[in-house]
Amino acid sequence: MNHTYFITGISTEVGKTLTSAIIVEALETDYWKPIQSGDKHASDTMKVQSLISNSRTRFFPSSYAFEYPASPHLSAQMEGVIIEKDKIIRPVTDRPLVIEAAGGLFVPLNDHDIMMDLILPTDRIILVSRHYLGSINHTMLSIEALQHRGLPIYGIIFSGKENPATESWIATYSKVPILGRIDEEPFFDKNVIKKYRQIIKERLTTNN
Repeated sequence: MNHTYFITGISTEVGKTLTSAIIVEALETDYWKPIQSGDKHASDTMKVQSLISNSRTRFFPSSYAFEYPASPHLSAQMEGVIIEKDKIIRPVTDRPLVIEAAGGLFVPLNDHDIMMDLILPTDRIILVSRHYLGSINHTMLSIEALQHRGLPIYGIIFSGKENPATESWIATYSKVPILGRIDEEPFFDKNVIKKYRQIIKERLTTNN
């Protein structure tokens, strides 16, 4: 079965794009970023393309792409656009797919839709968490929000400097599988992504 992996985070700039690149490379999935908000000409799609080595991955265009770096509803407003959820149509593919969210779960798309509305119950939801003051609260609130909607969480990936006490507490309290961590590397390139590829692949293939 070809699964869809929905990559979301506890906040912005927590490592969703790096996580997406590693999973894309590990499983040779296709990739789609439904909404690109900011850096339109240096998009997350372009970043993932630059980080992977396999030649099988297909990259699908975003349904919406904006230059102004803000939440999608504001970026759209700055360009005189209203995001319509019905126009955010998943690409048709016969291969596994990674979908990378913009920001966190409650990022607004318009006056009534949020990022979490794009998730399907069949998706394998991966929550990316990064350690900072308040991140435990943000992580647990994200988990509870997903659970409240009946959206099962496939696992958590930690990004950045290790914090064993925090990671252990989140794992114990939430009972959500920990799929691995992405360390604070000096830089990320194709070789670094390859280093993580096998580690994450093993976790993904055993967490079925």
